[in-house]
Amino acid sequence: MFTYAARNALLPNITAFGMALGFVLGGQIIVETVFSYPGLGYQLTKAVSNLDYPLMQGLFLMITLAVLGANLIIDLLYVRLDPRVRAR
Repeated sequence: MFTYAARNALLPNITAFGMALGFVLGGQIIVETVFSYPGLGYQLTKAVSNLDYPLMQGLFLMITLAVLGANLIIDLLYVRLDPRVRAR
């Protein structure tokens, strides 16, 4: 059961987790602004209000690299769990 069924049951959950990770990083901006937590989201809202374009670009780059890195890890895990995806 765990060899065949568990692998196939995990695939949609892993895909949903990878997609939700982008929404979590997007929601961090709202949470940090509302609760005044010192983080990337709060820094980004301050940069937007002060029109600090280099800081905005750097923060967008960091957020983008975090999402891309997480998606890479999810894709590598997906290939490891599903043998049908592997290249021949």
